[in-house]
Amino acid sequence: MRMHVKLIAAALAAGAVAAIPKGAAAETIAIIGTGQVAGALGPEFAAQGHTIVYGSRNPERDDVAELVVRTGANATATTQQDAAAGADIVVLAVPGGVAEEVTRQLGDLSGKIILDPTNRVGRGDDGWLVHDVPGEGSNAELIQAAAPGARVVKAFNTLNYRTMIDPESSGGPVTIPIAGDDEEAKAVIARLIEGMGLEVVDFGPLRYAHVLEEMLIVWANARARGAAFNYYLRPEP
Repeated sequence: MRMHVKLIAAALAAGAVAAIPKGAAAETIAIIGTGQVAGALGPEFAAQGHTIVYGSRNPERDDVAELVVRTGANATATTQQDAAAGADIVVLAVPGGVAEEVTRQLGDLSGKIILDPTNRVGRGDDGWLVHDVPGEGSNAELIQAAAPGARVVKAFNTLNYRTMIDPESSGGPVTIPIAGDDEEAKAVIARLIEGMGLEVVDFGPLRYAHVLEEMLIVWANARARGAAFNYYLRPEP
């Protein structure tokens, strides 16, 4: 049995608290990419009753076919462009450094929700990981600029894919921070997160996505030095 989930929306950056609506309709979700994050999120979303379409540069590969079978629930695989065209939600399960370019190649994403779990990281001269995004923005904002008609939500970038699959393995509750400009889109993503046995904290507009991406830097640097942790932002009573 998975842990009981409290769905929390605490707009930390603005200091306001708001409830995220519950109740979810089935969606068609395009998972762009077929790596570890795709292999974690696709089956989890399918288990919640959603239709999963994997977008691959080579949808005929054996490992892609295996992922489709493992996902079940009538999952399929096609090209990245075709997967995105027929989806309500597009998950960019691709390396952070190519996410902006991939977004531009997916066609018209107007009105769709883009779930961005990516991080762009580099390594400083002292060996520590650093946030590797031009200027003071975020990868999520670059993705939003590449698809101005879409609704980008930053989420799932602050934990390991293994914890996505089995949150109880962390030994306690795990929080997924999210950020985005569209409240309805954030509510949809929050329901997906809750359905996985994870908790949600809303960090506010997409301009705060850089905070989430920098949270990954802290998480990864600690883990590399033997001090692994997962985020749990405990709600005040």
